[in-house]
Amino acid sequence: MIDVNLKGTLYGFAAALPVFKKQGSGHIINIMSTAGISIVPTMGVYTGTKNAVRTISEALRQESKGRWRVTGISPGFVDTPFTKKIKNEAIRNVLAQRSSEIAIPATAIAEAVAYAIAQPDQVDIGDIIIRPAIQD
Repeated sequence: MIDVNLKGTLYGFAAALPVFKKQGSGHIINIMSTAGISIVPTMGVYTGTKNAVRTISEALRQESKGRWRVTGISPGFVDTPFTKKIKNEAIRNVLAQRSSEIAIPATAIAEAVAYAIAQPDQVDIGDIIIRPAIQD
């Protein structure tokens, strides 16, 4: 989780910033998670990585002094093939059942990304939380 969620984000920043500096603008969109907002037992490291991305992203936004935009999108329960990859059958079944009950389509997240990108250059959408209406 640390390698993918945190280091992956930092590597992305390192790759994007030279391009942004050269062209004088850019827009980073980080996909985080509502798990980083609502702390859940057994998910401390995952939650910590998502909160770290949120904090580092906000610092980057402030440091840019308006030269580039940084948006964080925190999805809730989204209908993806993720649950099929869980090895623990009991957990996989619980998540699959919950997914069938409340999950929102992945297109909802794509539309949030498109919304953030479509804003005028001087408008920065900081954080978007998007989840099923029924999700805690």
